[in-house]
Amino acid sequence: MLPPDTTSTNIDAQRHRRSSHDDKNKAQRFLVDVDETLQRILEQDTDGDFQITINDAGSKAMALGTADSGGFRKIDVRGTYMLANLLQELAIAKDYGRKYVVLDEDRLNENPVHRLSRMIRYMFWDGLTRRIDASSIEKICPDPKNRSDHQDPIIYVPRGDPEAYDYYVQVAKDKSQMNLKVEYLPHVITPDYVRSINQRPGLLTLALRKLPDGTVSGEPFVVPGGRFNEMYGWDSYFSALGLLVDGRVELAKSMVENFAYQIKHYGKILNANRSYYLTRSQPPFLTDMALRVFEKLDPTKDKDNKAWLRRVLKSAIKEYHSVWMSSPRLDPDTMLSRYRPDGKGIPPETEPSHFDHVIRPFSEKHGVSMDEFIQMYNTDQLYEPELDEYFLHDRAVRESGHDTTYRFDKVCANLATVDLNSLLYKYEVDIAHSVDLLDGVLEDFDGVAQTSDDWLQKAHDRKDRMHQYLWNEKDSLFYDYDTVKKQQTSYESATTFWTMWAGCATQEQADKMAAHSLHKFEQQGGLVSGTEHSRGDITIDRPNRQWDFPFGWAPHQILAWKGFENYGMHGISRRLAYRWLYTITKSFVDFNGVVPEKYDVVSSSHRVQVEYGNVGTEFKYVPREGFGWMNASYQVGLLYLNSQMLRALGTVTYPDLLFEKAMALEHKRTGDQDAYSARRRASSAAARRYTHNGSIDAAITRITSPTPSTTPSHFVDIGFLHPLSTSASAPSQAAHELHEQTDLLR
Repeated sequence: MLPPDTTSTNIDAQRHRRSSHDDKNKAQRFLVDVDETLQRILEQDTDGDFQITINDAGSKAMALGTADSGGFRKIDVRGTYMLANLLQELAIAKDYGRKYVVLDEDRLNENPVHRLSRMIRYMFWDGLTRRIDASSIEKICPDPKNRSDHQDPIIYVPRGDPEAYDYYVQVAKDKSQMNLKVEYLPHVITPDYVRSINQRPGLLTLALRKLPDGTVSGEPFVVPGGRFNEMYGWDSYFSALGLLVDGRVELAKSMVENFAYQIKHYGKILNANRSYYLTRSQPPFLTDMALRVFEKLDPTKDKDNKAWLRRVLKSAIKEYHSVWMSSPRLDPDTMLSRYRPDGKGIPPETEPSHFDHVIRPFSEKHGVSMDEFIQMYNTDQLYEPELDEYFLHDRAVRESGHDTTYRFDKVCANLATVDLNSLLYKYEVDIAHSVDLLDGVLEDFDGVAQTSDDWLQKAHDRKDRMHQYLWNEKDSLFYDYDTVKKQQTSYESATTFWTMWAGCATQEQADKMAAHSLHKFEQQGGLVSGTEHSRGDITIDRPNRQWDFPFGWAPHQILAWKGFENYGMHGISRRLAYRWLYTITKSFVDFNGVVPEKYDVVSSSHRVQVEYGNVGTEFKYVPREGFGWMNASYQVGLLYLNSQMLRALGTVTYPDLLFEKAMALEHKRTGDQDAYSARRRASSAAARRYTHNGSIDAAITRITSPTPSTTPSHFVDIGFLHPLSTSASAPSQAAHELHEQTDLLR
C-alpha cells in the first residue's frame, strides 16, 4: 500500500504510454466508467461538435484503468484516432444502457480499414434501411426538405394498388397520433397535378409483401442518408453494389422490387419517392442491378430466380421504351436520349434561397415581392418563357443526378449526354444477354417475345451514333452533344469513362482515354468530376458547383474502376480505387469516423465550401449511417486492392508516394509528364484559393506502420504528422509534391 502523502504522485508516476513499457505481446483491456469517461473526453472537444477530430486543441491523451488491475493501474490512450474511437465505443455502450464496460485496446487502435468496413457492414446499412409500413412509418415519413405550411404526413397511393390504400388507411387509424393522411393519386398523373400538390408534399408508396404469418411488410430499401430520407434512383443502384459485397442479397433484391413497382405504377423509376419527384426519373441502372442480384440468388432455386428476373426485365423494357426512347427525352435527329423531364413551376424541394438570384430580376420586372412572384409564376398568372426554359433545364439537371454543374448550366435538357446513352447501351446489351440467360424466353408486358438479336442491333446502332456524335478523336474524349446547336459541347467530364463501364468504347478509344485524358481527371484523392479548365473561373457571382472541380463523387469512381478493368487496365483500376479509399480513410481517421456524401479530391478533404454543404458530417459522438453510395464505394473499392495496397491503406499512406514509380513510367510512356505536373500544380493552387481559403490550421493524423518483430499484425500505432513534415527517405520530387499538397491544410 502506498503511503497517504505520496499516493497521487506515485500513481501519476505509474501512468505511461502503452507499448513503451508494457509487454507488447499482451493485448491490454480497460475497465471504463461510461458516463464519467464520456465527460472527460468531451473536455477535449474544444470546438464543441461532440466529436474528437484533428481540429480539437486538446491534449489528445487520457488515462484509462486496466481491467486486470480493477481500474487501479492507469495507461494513457493517445492520439486523435484512438480517442475518437473511445468516444464512439462509449456512445454505443451508452445506447445499450451500460454503466461500465471493458474495452480491448485493439478496438481503440483498430486498423482503420477493418474498422470502417466493419461499421459499414454491421451498422451503417441498418441505419439507412427504411420500410413504408406500420413498423417504421414514423421513421420514413419525415421530410427535411418539406418547406410547405402543411407538415402533417401524407401518403399518396397509385390508383392501381387498392390493397395498399386499404392497408395505409388502417395504419393511419392505428397510429392516429401521427395525423397521417392517405390519398389516391389520379389515374393520369400530369405536370399540372404534380404542381398542384407541391404545397401538400407526401410520400409515394412502394411495394408491400405478405409475410408467412399473414402480416404485411414494406419491401425494405436503403436511403442515401441525412436529409435524403427516401428511396432515390441511382443512389440505390450504388448502395446495392455495396450490399451485395456485404452479403445483404435480400435487401438488394427488395430494392429491385421497389423499382419494378415504381415503373408499374408511376411510369418510371423516380428521382425519389416523394410527390414532387413524380415527373422526373434519374440515371437508369435497373438491368445491371437486377443481373447482379440474380447472380447472388440461391442457385438451387433456378426456376424461381429466372421467373423473378423475367418479371423485373419486363419493367426495364417498359421503362426503356416509354421513358428514354420516347418524346421528349428521345432526340429524333440523332436518335440519342436526353435528360428532359416534364414538370411545371419551381422545384419545391430546394433550400429557401436557392433560386433567388434567378427569380429576383423577374420579380423586380413585375414590381412585386419575391414571394408574390413565386406564387404568381407557380399558378400561371404570368407568362415568362425565359424562366420556363431555365426550369426545364434545371429539372433535367436534377434528373441527371448531377445537380448542379456548369456542364449542364441552362442547357441540360438539350444534351444527348455521354452518361445516359452509355447506360441505355448497357440496358440493350443486358437485355440481349438476359434473353439467352433465360433460355430464350422473355416477353414484354404486351406479350411480345424479345430476341437477343433485336436488342444487340439496338446496342450496335446506339454505339455507332455515340461514336458519330459524342467521340472526339482529337481530344481522346467522349463529349455531350447539343441537339439544338447540333454540335459537341466542350466540358470535360469523368462520365467519359462510363463508356468503358458499359462497353461501348472500342479498345482503341479506351487506350487513348487512358493515355491522353485520364491525367486530366486523376487527382491525389481520386477522379475529379470535371476538369478545372471546363469549370472555368470562380468568382463571387459565379460560385463553385458541387459536381465540378475540385469535387469527386462515388458513382464516377466506381464506374471508372470497372471500366478500366473491363479493358484490361487493372493497374489503373487499382490505383484509382486506392486514391479514393485513401481519401475516405483519411477523413475517417482524422474526423471521428465521418463518411460524407462527397469530397474535394484535390486536397482529399470532406470539408468543402460549396452549395448544399456535405451530407453525413453532422452527427454526435459516433457516425451511424455514413452515406449510402460512399459506404458502397468503400466496400466495392476494397475488392480492387492487392495486399500491399491494403497494408498501405491501413497506415494511410499518401497515394503519390505509393504510386510515384508507376506514375513516372506511365507518364514517360505517354509523354504526358509535363501536362500532368502543370495540372497538379494548378490544381493545388486552386484548392488553396477556393476550397479551404487558408482557414485550416491543424495537425494531420498519421498511422505509422507497425514493426513486424515487435508488434502483432493487427496493431497500429498513432502518431502525428505536421503539415510540412515528410519522410526523410522520400524521393525529392515526391517530397516536393507532399509539401505542396499538405500546405493546403495550413
